[in-house]
Amino acid sequence: MKCNLGHTERVLRMTLGLTLMGLAGFGITGAWAWIGIVPLVTGMVGICPVYSLLGINTSKK
Repeated sequence: MKCNLGHTERVLRMTLGLTLMGLAGFGITGAWAWIGIVPLVTGMVGICPVYSLLGINTSKK
């Protein structure tokens, strides 16, 4: 699969994912915040399956 996330979006996704997981890890939020693993992983690999289904590509050519 080709990368379909731009650099800025990847950084934002990883930041959001780490923040949510950190909040869950320290007990500030509930267990639902572990969903932060999804944006973290998609940001790390640069591929969003939902974007692929919808035909969205934010990466530079």
